[in-house]
Amino acid sequence: MGNNLLIAQSGGPTSVINASLAGAIRSAMASPAIGKIYGALHGLEGVLKNQIIDVESAFAQEEAFECLKRTPSMALGSCRFKLAKEPDDNYESIARRLRELEIGYFMYIGGNDSMDTVNKLSNYFEESGMEIKCIGIPKTIDNDLVETDHTPGYGSAARFVAHSLREIFCDASVYDRNSVTIVEIMGRNAGWLTAASVLARNEKFNAPHLVYLPEVPFDREQFVERIKEMSQQQKVIVVAVSEGIKFASGEYVNVQPKSEFDSFGHAALSGSGRYLEDIVRKEFGFKTRTIEFSLLQRSAAHLSSDVDVEEAYACGEKAVECAVAGMNRVMVTMQRVSSDPYRVDYVPMDVARIANREKPIPREWISPDGTDLTQEFVDYALPLLGSDPLPEFFLFDKSKTL
Repeated sequence: MGNNLLIAQSGGPTSVINASLAGAIRSAMASPAIGKIYGALHGLEGVLKNQIIDVESAFAQEEAFECLKRTPSMALGSCRFKLAKEPDDNYESIARRLRELEIGYFMYIGGNDSMDTVNKLSNYFEESGMEIKCIGIPKTIDNDLVETDHTPGYGSAARFVAHSLREIFCDASVYDRNSVTIVEIMGRNAGWLTAASVLARNEKFNAPHLVYLPEVPFDREQFVERIKEMSQQQKVIVVAVSEGIKFASGEYVNVQPKSEFDSFGHAALSGSGRYLEDIVRKEFGFKTRTIEFSLLQRSAAHLSSDVDVEEAYACGEKAVECAVAGMNRVMVTMQRVSSDPYRVDYVPMDVARIANREKPIPREWISPDGTDLTQEFVDYALPLLGSDPLPEFFLFDKSKTL
């Protein structure tokens, strides 16, 4: 094979996935071991449809790298494409196109499903005698990849969640009446992003007051009892809930009766927040509303974490280093060396140990009743929000009236 590089992006967008792209391209352009650098539009679908561009021409000016580094979402586009478990015509079509382009290095930036793709292609190329080094570059706001301390994209999305929770609490507190505000946050089977809501708290702000995660079965009766207890002590209650909370049976509370499934078998989820809202309305009649961050939390570059941006960029650089060193079938992971001061090392890991596995929040980081997070989680997540602290908002002490 040749020494050209093909890079692509897959899965859901983040605020910093393009920082990884910038780090990989810049490092590849500086490497004498790498020839031409191509980008596939819309992931593997772009390879199959022959939608491939020469990316080097876009970086005639050094400023372009910094601009790409700070651009949210996915500059090359994405896809939700699943390779078959056993090699089929798609494998051969991909291999044929890579031969034509004289590709010696293939890099895929994505989450769990994307690492499954890296693993399958690596195995196929090896079995076919093709010397193509396949490297996975991690990203996901869900923070559920195993073997890595955290994932690029999580810190920025967590910062958005924490920042927004403070603003929501301010908004919810203006009226002198009982209210419950429910904030639905992404997270199908792992509640890392919803857990980040507790980072909004400080000596002035105690919201969210309840947190519900996929890691702990949802108990309707307990929820009603907690709302009842809290409403007798305070008028404003803010609840953070993952989209993927489940009953003890394992059934999602919000899966549709005739749910659609994507190519990876993920059921379409809709409305865990609405489910809780309906309970509150029926049981208490309080003013209740649900706020769904939806896509906003994925690519909110205006609230991106500087730590997240720099780590994503470094993952791209490390991927090129691994490829040039002859490594194959690995993903770049981040291993925490210290939390104070915060520092990580970038370590390649066999992608077969990562693909098709999910990392939940450790149960010991969740309160015994399942509605809050411990200080261990806060200590883990807080450095990922970046060096710029969350804004402080002024609050009067309204408990002391004349």
